[in-house]
Amino acid sequence: MREMAKLSYNGKELEIPVVEGSEKELGIDIANLRSKTGLITLDEGYVNTGSTTSAITFLDGEKGVLRYRGYPVEELAANCDFVEVCYLLIYGHLPKRQELELFRNSIRLHTMLHEDMKSFYNGFPRDAHPMAILSSVVGAMSTFYQDALDPSNPKHVNICIHRLIAKIPTIAAYSHKKSIGQPFIYPDNNLDYVENFLHMMFAVPAAKYVVDPDFVKALNLLLIVHADHEQNCSTSTVRMVGSSNANLFASIAAGICALWGPLHGGANEAVVSMLERIREDGGNVEKYVRMAKDKDNNFRLMGFGHRVYKNFDPRATIIKAACDRLLHKLNLDDPLFEIAQKLEAVALSDPYFIERKLYPNVDFYSGVIYRALGIPVQMFTVLFAMGRLPGWIAHWLEMHESPTKKICRPRQIYTGPQKLAFVPIDDR
Repeated sequence: MREMAKLSYNGKELEIPVVEGSEKELGIDIANLRSKTGLITLDEGYVNTGSTTSAITFLDGEKGVLRYRGYPVEELAANCDFVEVCYLLIYGHLPKRQELELFRNSIRLHTMLHEDMKSFYNGFPRDAHPMAILSSVVGAMSTFYQDALDPSNPKHVNICIHRLIAKIPTIAAYSHKKSIGQPFIYPDNNLDYVENFLHMMFAVPAAKYVVDPDFVKALNLLLIVHADHEQNCSTSTVRMVGSSNANLFASIAAGICALWGPLHGGANEAVVSMLERIREDGGNVEKYVRMAKDKDNNFRLMGFGHRVYKNFDPRATIIKAACDRLLHKLNLDDPLFEIAQKLEAVALSDPYFIERKLYPNVDFYSGVIYRALGIPVQMFTVLFAMGRLPGWIAHWLEMHESPTKKICRPRQIYTGPQKLAFVPIDDR
């Protein structure tokens, strides 16, 4: 028998179904609340509201657990590359060897952009933010690929998926080349996914560029740990836009815009900005730690703690090791890395941070790694979008395949003026 919760209101008692997920998460199904009571729920920011059921990603913030389709992210990071994780998230299972090869080959077929799309880049100012370019070009893909835009046609959807995964690195790399005045580098389909991106980012026609395998490994890990994270702001945006039956390109472009915000995908940029501020102030880490502890000071240490994780961020554990290896190998003379390492040591040893579980999070380490790889700060969030793409696609697919799909239409509690008498313009 289904367990029920009870709500008492206005002398009446209403039974509300309790929903239990596969990991024993409990929720209250309020779908019929308004029709039976006239009430709606109010939850600013949806922090206690489940917008859907989902079989894609499980996250337990108290225990520091993150799993994609049931697989711990730590095991996927240790045994898979990013393309294999894309397949898992989108199609729901780890691919067999033949399935994976067919998927890789299909991605390779779609890495180039239509030549006319390159002309878009000439319309952007040289200092345009790469996220603005990325969202614009992804949205414009619907005008170039009108042969496959029907969300209800599985063949259309599948080719859109392959086109997006293949072309996002090219679009991103071109935005970087535009910003520094270098010629675009065409994709090289003899390289794997991450190698190809780094080649398009850093190669020039005048010299041979050899991709460092340690750079590939570090970036591959970053893409994997960013691949999905449940119903976050950008993923919820993709679902909401897609719920209107907007095509996949339009939905992903909307997700990119949501990710751009400094409270979401822009957090790793904020980490580097904070490190720059400390460096410009003489590198006094202790001073800024004291400021962060002072409740009357509005300074915040960026890259520490997490809204969901009340334990160590499992993604941070994975990429911390990659960060340490990369910094040791490169032995870069960069004061920002020294400041970052001092801050990390404080957060891992100071009782103030330990008691409040303000551990270094994925944004802290990813910002440091991107800088070590030579990725410009403005490109940090673009890399985040590349990583999050398969998660967005998986959620868009799951929503469209759900028999209970509805267009998203939240309610509100109106707090404006009551009915007013209209005043003619001459009497106002």
